[in-house]
Amino acid sequence: MLRFNENNEIIRDDEYRAIVVGLQWKEDIARSMDELEGLCEADGIQVVGRVEQSLDRPNTATLIGSGKVAELAELVTGMEVDTVVFNHELSGIQIRNLEDALGVRVIDRTILILDIFADRATSREGKLQVELAQLQYRIPRLTGFGKSLSRLGGGIGTRGPGEKKLETDRRHIERRIDDIKAELAKLAETRKTQKRSRAKSGMPVIALVGYTNSGKSAIMNRLITSFQEEADLNKAQSDFAEESGKTVKSQDMLFATLDTAHRKISLEKGMDFILIDTVGFVSGLPHNLVEAFKSTLEEVKDADLLIHVVDSANVGAASSDKTGPVEDRDFQIEVTNRVIGQLGAGNTKTLMAYNKIDIATDKPIDSSGHDTVYISARTGEGIDILVEKIKAAVFGGMIETSLLIPYDKGNIVSYLCDNAKIDSMDYKENGTLLAGSFKPEDYGRYRQFEVK
Repeated sequence: MLRFNENNEIIRDDEYRAIVVGLQWKEDIARSMDELEGLCEADGIQVVGRVEQSLDRPNTATLIGSGKVAELAELVTGMEVDTVVFNHELSGIQIRNLEDALGVRVIDRTILILDIFADRATSREGKLQVELAQLQYRIPRLTGFGKSLSRLGGGIGTRGPGEKKLETDRRHIERRIDDIKAELAKLAETRKTQKRSRAKSGMPVIALVGYTNSGKSAIMNRLITSFQEEADLNKAQSDFAEESGKTVKSQDMLFATLDTAHRKISLEKGMDFILIDTVGFVSGLPHNLVEAFKSTLEEVKDADLLIHVVDSANVGAASSDKTGPVEDRDFQIEVTNRVIGQLGAGNTKTLMAYNKIDIATDKPIDSSGHDTVYISARTGEGIDILVEKIKAAVFGGMIETSLLIPYDKGNIVSYLCDNAKIDSMDYKENGTLLAGSFKPEDYGRYRQFEVK
């Protein structure tokens, strides 16, 4: 757990103890409260208590009722808690009032998620995107944050911009926001150039999407290790992608990875594609964060295929009305589909990949209408079926034919040997005869050499 000392230097503190608080007024919050505890764990916070209250409407001053605030204050003292985490977004006034009443730092779900993102961002663009989201969120809440910063001198929710920036005047913060937006725009242009370069090569793009901790990175690693591809993927884009063939971080934790990763995968000759591992989604993902990451996530919109990864083992706990289990995986599918729709990728060809089937208590029934595969990235179960479905979805349109390439066009033969599935190659009197399967764009480019 990182925080800032009085000199604004990052230090580590693993002793945060928290109570999580939820308000029940619209829908059952059991699922989101469980998830909030998981988010706390991902941020290095020990949850020692959980408080929930049902109200017809939120209290404008403190979100929860005054009696519950008094009860919470006693728990904070008795359990030696230094942080209270609310499951709902708080206004600056609510933060100030609650901290006055409780005497400890108060943060909400949004601050917690932003703090996790700030800790996990490694690329220049990722760090800028998180800082932008943090500053945009905090500007209207400077009243509440100012008090907490002066009391505790940093801590949860101050990672990234740091307390000194937040104590400056609003105009200075707005100038910083403008600077970040300008720098992100330049980085976005660089990515567009790289995207055009990939488009010219005709190499398909497949994006892994899904809820956080569904196993996207594990699937990417399984494909990388199954199809070792050491080709270099444009070193100029190193700020956006690691070296091709290198596995990515995979851990059983919410938001274990944040920055988008690109890898080139070669299934077989002529079947190369770029695989993108995107940031995971979560319910209540801060609007500012979605907006800040939109330029990165827009790569999803340009993908030829989306692999929507679902945690098959996530069935959830019993619902509050005792009617049965809360189908968390269905809820997570819904959240993911909502974000995909916001990004303009709702109509992209999609393959549903139900992961962790090795530990699932039942086989999920898919009702999305998309093609479906059941896999385990950990054991490798179903990966061969996944690969076949990728081939059918992305390379199924390849054209089987024969091309007779004149001997003075050896560069074409070389290109096709690298980018097509060549079954045979014969040297004829007037050229090289290539028989195999060709990408539609390559067939269109060289169809004048076709031999019936």
